[in-house]
Amino acid sequence: MVSTHAGSCHCGAVRFTVTYDLVELTTCDCSLCVKRHALMAKVPEAALRIDAGEDCLAVYEWNSRRAKHHFCTRCGIYVFHRKRAAPDHYGVNIFCLDGCDAASLPVRATEGAGMTLVGDRPRQEWPGPRFSAQVA
Repeated sequence: MVSTHAGSCHCGAVRFTVTYDLVELTTCDCSLCVKRHALMAKVPEAALRIDAGEDCLAVYEWNSRRAKHHFCTRCGIYVFHRKRAAPDHYGVNIFCLDGCDAASLPVRATEGAGMTLVGDRPRQEWPGPRFSAQVA
């Protein structure tokens, strides 16, 4: 039987359900994940359902714009993101899942700092190899 986890942002405007057996958590060393100190559960796209507050979600995109980072416009909490390296999966903020014991799951570090930076002017402090978006 697959586990069901209710989740929400801090203010409760965004509510969602994850129907998936969580087996591990991941960290990432990209410049965004480091700044938000993200601890995520990787779940398939079909395992995440938004139950309320879709209109309260905003999206932050940067670099290649493939990853879509969703956060609540009312309280500012990052709830989940569509993954760049696995666009058919979401990374869910484990601390947004009600009653989920993060300490009971192993944590695996993932490497994001070495992912290619795409664009004309990536910030100097962003690690990773540069690649111009204007390649013919």
